[in-house]
Amino acid sequence: MKKFVYPDIQIATASQVPDGATAVMEWRGQSEHALINDHLAGERRLRSLLPTGQFWSFAKEPTQASVFERLTLARALVTGAIRKDDTELAIVADDADLLDALLSALLANLFVLPDFKQTPETHKAVKLTVVGSLSDKQVKRRLAEAEGNAMVRYLSTLPANELNPWSYRELVEELAETEGWECRVYRYKELEQMGAGAFLAVARGSSKHEASIVRLHYRGNPDSVDTVSMVGKGVTMDTGGYNLKTGGSMFGMNGDMGGSAVVLGNLLAASRRQHKVNLTGWLAITDNHIGPESYHANEWVRALNGTTIEVVDTDAEGRMILADTLTLASREHPLAVIDYATLTGSCVAALSTRYSGVFTNHEPWFLPLIEAGKNSGERIWPFPIDADYDENIKSSVADVQQCNPGKSSDHIDAARFLSRFIEPKVRWVHVDLSSAQHKGGLAHVPTDVTGFGVRLTQSLLNMLF
Repeated sequence: MKKFVYPDIQIATASQVPDGATAVMEWRGQSEHALINDHLAGERRLRSLLPTGQFWSFAKEPTQASVFERLTLARALVTGAIRKDDTELAIVADDADLLDALLSALLANLFVLPDFKQTPETHKAVKLTVVGSLSDKQVKRRLAEAEGNAMVRYLSTLPANELNPWSYRELVEELAETEGWECRVYRYKELEQMGAGAFLAVARGSSKHEASIVRLHYRGNPDSVDTVSMVGKGVTMDTGGYNLKTGGSMFGMNGDMGGSAVVLGNLLAASRRQHKVNLTGWLAITDNHIGPESYHANEWVRALNGTTIEVVDTDAEGRMILADTLTLASREHPLAVIDYATLTGSCVAALSTRYSGVFTNHEPWFLPLIEAGKNSGERIWPFPIDADYDENIKSSVADVQQCNPGKSSDHIDAARFLSRFIEPKVRWVHVDLSSAQHKGGLAHVPTDVTGFGVRLTQSLLNMLF
């Protein structure tokens, strides 16, 4: 499998642009170069090759902008600002918030997604000079978040014959060993013995029963036993099962493991930041295939916590594998459980791919969740999770239906379904990753695969824990 390679980026701060910088990105009221100012002619942006040989990209600073808007403008400034052979770069801004956005956009731009072309992608070492007021701590945080985001995009881009339940588990085990994380793998046979029937219903179709649930632990605060648990959906290829995806809707379903990638990306970012918080990651890794052992509609299964489920649609596999994984995570009674999943099309219909949806059983967190989205530039919006929505998934043969057989608010129904597998008194957040992909990129990220969820979670950890 193609390895994750993050570019070697050496960052230094300075009071002025070094003479050796071959590509410069400047975001100010006016440029330090008269030539740039003379040629703006009323435009807000200009790109020019200066007599010094420096490729200079300039944009006028906005009068007022949100974090998301600053990141989006920064992405536009960075795009095309670096030539193939440029390895010494500089970014310039007088405003610390603009400089922060510019750094974030440049770091996202420097990561090259994996491909399998005859001429492979290249990763070059870069020297970056930050000219302006930005603390070393903030630079370190943005670099850590950028690497975590790159990890999410890398994993979500890998083809299905590269990343499968077996190779994914191996990758996670190797990463855990490298980073010094604790790692525990619950394999198929052990999950059978435990009674994890919801996860195994989907996993039955996985080749040679290679599906597993993996528990990781980053110990950033050894003096505390408290931890925040993160749970991720890791379906490496979703065919829909017997409710087969048709009409091209299967294409791109190698990215249906994006939720589990967000968990890994956050663990990696915390490690790079040396964040003083304990994090436990749970990855529900399988694929959703058709086969003689695969589950189908009108079965019933018993989940790990004893809840019986009437199967309605095999393409609603995400909530099935999350159910038992959420039970395992919440039985440890962490400070909170946060789960991430590319779960429902109805959340995309409600919000588009610009926002992701969020649900929580802890009402005081509604406003902090919105604020964390605003502060990070990864915007989320809360949905209701009231108990009367259970009417939509009432079953006559089991405790609950997997999903509604007709038309319904499936993103809300899915959240109500998942809430049954959280242990009492455990605070829980569910993120439906409707913005895992956005055509043309989102905020500071230039690729369709956005890696959404790392900056959001790092912001949330700072605010609440």
